[in-house]
Amino acid sequence: LCVGITNTVGSAISRATHCGIHQNAGYEIGVASTKAYTSQIICITMMALALAEDSISKRERRDAIIDELGALPGKMRDFMKVQDVAMKELAAQLKDSNSLLFFARGNNYATALEAALKCKEVALIHSEGILAGEMKHGPLALVDEHLPIVVVATRDSMYRKMESVIQQLLARNARLIILCTADDENMQQYAKRSDCKLIEVPGTVEPLQPILNIVPLQLLSYHITVLRGHNVDQPRNLAKSVTVTD
Repeated sequence: LCVGITNTVGSAISRATHCGIHQNAGYEIGVASTKAYTSQIICITMMALALAEDSISKRERRDAIIDELGALPGKMRDFMKVQDVAMKELAAQLKDSNSLLFFARGNNYATALEAALKCKEVALIHSEGILAGEMKHGPLALVDEHLPIVVVATRDSMYRKMESVIQQLLARNARLIILCTADDENMQQYAKRSDCKLIEVPGTVEPLQPILNIVPLQLLSYHITVLRGHNVDQPRNLAKSVTVTD
């Protein structure tokens, strides 16, 4: 059984799969997709909730995720009022950078990949999303005081491992930007002891945390693009419709 998840009725995915989920996220005007990405995470989560409906042992976990799904729009609305201004200020500091690295683990590895993709697509900056566990297999050699590095270290099952990554990067004088859960005292201490900057997001259950994490990074890419004088909706050399051949 092949299940397709798509935001476009009649797309190649919807025709090639046996069944699927239509995201209903609304029409994407720009080439660089944003809401389609976040709504895909929600669709996959809801599909998992449906599959777990008959499991008594998972009921408590399932109910907690459903409650957080309901609270998600409010949390996003509240922190975006603050983060839009904060990301514009951070973008002004990063707009002249030649490269950006994004480190993450677990569910947030996709967050790092998506953030790097947006910087490539619209800001036209070389950027890479890197699995933090592979940091010592090459990327660590690039670390210096000039290269901006974004580390996703929100409170989840990968938190302690990401904290270790932060310590190693700070020991090498990295130019660090930490995306963390709001009011995280450990991360606030790192910010006080070094010159790293914090992007604080609300906490939620682990499967939904990437949704809150990616929004400020998408905003960051948007503001860098505007400051660099590029067209956000029409990136260079890219088209909304892509033809794929075997």
